[in-house]
Amino acid sequence: MDFSFSEEQLAAVEAARAVFSGVAPDAVPSPALTAGAVAEDFDRPLWRRLASADLLGLVLDEAYGGAGLDPVALCLVLREAGAVLARVPLLETCAAALAVQADGPEELRARLLPAVGRGDLVLTVASAGRTGHDGAELAVTARPADGGLQGNAHTNGDGAPRDWLLDGVQTAVPWAPYADHVLVPASAARGRTVIAVVPREAVTAAEQISTSGERHAELRLDAVRVPAGDVITADGAWDRLRRLLTTGTCALALGLGGAVLRMTGTYTSRREQFGHPLATFQAVAVQSADRYIDLRAMEVTCWQAAWRLDPADVAVAKIWASEGVRRVVQTAQHLHGGFGADTDYPLHRYHAWAKQLELSLGPAAAHEEELGDLLAAEA
Repeated sequence: MDFSFSEEQLAAVEAARAVFSGVAPDAVPSPALTAGAVAEDFDRPLWRRLASADLLGLVLDEAYGGAGLDPVALCLVLREAGAVLARVPLLETCAAALAVQADGPEELRARLLPAVGRGDLVLTVASAGRTGHDGAELAVTARPADGGLQGNAHTNGDGAPRDWLLDGVQTAVPWAPYADHVLVPASAARGRTVIAVVPREAVTAAEQISTSGERHAELRLDAVRVPAGDVITADGAWDRLRRLLTTGTCALALGLGGAVLRMTGTYTSRREQFGHPLATFQAVAVQSADRYIDLRAMEVTCWQAAWRLDPADVAVAKIWASEGVRRVVQTAQHLHGGFGADTDYPLHRYHAWAKQLELSLGPAAAHEEELGDLLAAEA
């Protein structure tokens, strides 16, 4: 079998590298020196360049102005974004758009997706739930407006609701202060999970600051009314979206880890001790080799997950991404010595972003438990 990337996927990588080539990871204040957010907005000029390069519509069908590529292509672009700590809601917007395209009503697709590809619309996903430990779909309940009784003014003729009411709390919603719409998973009757596309101004938001210094938000929904046409009710839609978000997080961690390993290699090759470069010392070489193995494992599991989006493959990829990126940045800090903690040197920023990615969508332990459940059910 041919496991190489297609020409279209490689073209997306080249376009992404061209766009991200001018991004400076330390273009905003250091999160270590800033009490609040590192910036009031995300990188809007970079967002416009991504739109001009047709990278925001990468996974959208041609009917909506997109390129019609697959999640592998998106993860390839996300890897390049992670390498430079790109401050844009690329993962959340593209994953949300793909969910709308795959499972949303046609009117919703026509209204949102062309604007996403042009860069005119920012989407995000409430994926952390109330505590960050329980399923996000458990943090909000969805019920038909006015009970959803047959013949009610807020129901269709068959009794299906025309409007939904959402109640609950979602915490640590990434990029929420800038989003036009938030995709909110919610528990409905009979164990169903729906995804409501909620306008940002319809919810109450309290600012939260992430480990990387970016603005997140806690969203409170108190009987927020959402039209049925803005609610995705397809079976498995939330599971598919969450797996895509998790896999994209693995791709960001892969790009970040690769950049840190290259940074460490450059430093240890130039830094001398006892008249010899640090890289020539056996202890340094062995630690660097171990981290290289971590990155290769992160890479192969990431592409497997992006290709299949199978629950077990995604769990394995996130286990490696969480553990691997943590080990890479910790070893880099150790081999850099005092430079690793110097706020004039970019490594500490990568460490903060790595910790954010390690815990996003669940740490390794959570996915190990999920994988165990999957294997037990398979047996």
